[in-house]
Amino acid sequence: MTTARNRHPADDSGGTTSGQPRHTKQRMPRAQRERQMIAVAEAVFAEHGYAAAAMDDIAEHVGVSKPMLYEYFGSKEGLLLACIRQSRTELHDVTARAAMAADTAEEAMRAGLRAFFEFISDRQQAWALLRHEMLLVGTSASDELETTRRHQTDMIAGVMRAHTPNAGEQRLAAFAEFVVGGCERLALWCETDANITPTTATEYAMDLLWRGFASQAGAD
Repeated sequence: MTTARNRHPADDSGGTTSGQPRHTKQRMPRAQRERQMIAVAEAVFAEHGYAAAAMDDIAEHVGVSKPMLYEYFGSKEGLLLACIRQSRTELHDVTARAAMAADTAEEAMRAGLRAFFEFISDRQQAWALLRHEMLLVGTSASDELETTRRHQTDMIAGVMRAHTPNAGEQRLAAFAEFVVGGCERLALWCETDANITPTTATEYAMDLLWRGFASQAGAD
């Protein structure tokens, strides 16, 4: 005669001894998890620099395993590139949105410049990351940073073209390069004095950039 196999109460109650359904931890959607990883990595890279940053530390701060970081980004370099791309997208969005909402070329330039300086003030970790990785010439990070600059120069030239169609393509391209290069250096200089606000930096930039462009392009 066979006897019935002993069964744990959880076998008939959905995983609990009380008969109540087991409450499992809800998985975070992949896109949300990826944004979380990038945010943490951005902070770690900005604080320690790419070379000194450890994937173990990033994983611990996120609350995931290191293999999961590699599953998402492939390598530490892949994670760095994801951070740079995220910052590039955000910078492009805020500056383009501000400039394109303006009614005149002068207003567009001022709004775009202010959006840039506000971005680096509000997103100091993102700016610190971009600033540090500017030194990595000849690397994938360097290529991504150059792409960031190219996105910005294309946007600036496009906005100014819409307001000053007679300026000439070569002049617009040269002007956009001056804006991006000059603003990078001005942003670095702003870090030396906490009293320099985004508004102040914007006006300093406008004093030089707008007067020269307007006189040559016949802008209003």
